[in-house]
Amino acid sequence: MTTLNRRTVLTGAAAVGAATLTSTLPSPTQAAAPLSGQQAPGWYRYKVGSIEVTVATDGVNRFKFPDSFVANRNRQQVNAALAGAYLQPAPDMIAIPYNPCAVNTGARLVVIDTGTGEANFARSKGAAGQFQANLKASGIDRNQVDVVIISHIHGDHINGLLTADNKPAFPKAEIMVPAPEWKFFIDDGELSRQTSDRMKGVFAGFRRVFDALGRKVTQYDAGKEIVPGITSVATHGHTPGHMSHIVASGNSKVYIQADVTNLPIFVRNPDWHLMFDQDAKMAEATRRKVYDMLVAEKMMVQGFHYPFPALAHIEKSGSGYREIPVPWSPVL
Repeated sequence: MTTLNRRTVLTGAAAVGAATLTSTLPSPTQAAAPLSGQQAPGWYRYKVGSIEVTVATDGVNRFKFPDSFVANRNRQQVNAALAGAYLQPAPDMIAIPYNPCAVNTGARLVVIDTGTGEANFARSKGAAGQFQANLKASGIDRNQVDVVIISHIHGDHINGLLTADNKPAFPKAEIMVPAPEWKFFIDDGELSRQTSDRMKGVFAGFRRVFDALGRKVTQYDAGKEIVPGITSVATHGHTPGHMSHIVASGNSKVYIQADVTNLPIFVRNPDWHLMFDQDAKMAEATRRKVYDMLVAEKMMVQGFHYPFPALAHIEKSGSGYREIPVPWSPVL
């Protein structure tokens, strides 16, 4: 016969508790799961009045930036700015995102800029060239796109006009390019005056893309409603005919800025001269004019090179500005 006392009761309870705990803990094999190794599709949608804007990322380019990346600042200052904005993957490295947009006005389906192109997906091992796949994942069929608006002719904005086999990526779309941009880059005389390999490459890329399209484009000017709900704005400097676009519906607006700034470090430091700015002083003046307007009008900005989904409010900060990301919304 077992005699119950305080010691045997406590000992028994401890043993039962330990057995129960052991039996409910998962074994290492039960907890194991394979790593996916993949990112979710990169698209985000929001409303501007009755208009739907879909940001479909083209991915990110990571590289060691040259000493000339900011012409009027040294490498140490650039490293400090990138680190201070939490935008640096590693010292001396930079990560530049690409964020083209689709704008559905209800009457027209419009793409604004096209990313680095499908062929770049294989070259970059999937890091970039994602726009078409993400556009499809968002439910948008490129064959239904009515208009493609190009802000300027740098490769990360025009290469996505072509598929990987150099066919039109938007076969039914009207292609619209800024008239002053077209005039400059179509000019063989301007090409003959170029001395840098980078600019020669820009001219060559322009011809490669638009020759493949038979140079069938519609040129547009600044200050025009080029599609109902989308107005072009002259923002020259980054390139001679660089344009931005205001999408408006009712009392709502968003400023799709293309390359008025690159990464947000140029929002915070508008006097920094990016190596890709063709006329650095004009580009700086344009930045300040645009960002003063964004602050005054409390207008949202869609930044092509901001971190995805690249939508922000702007406020003044010292001698520059500060971007405040718009909170993600689960509903439209």
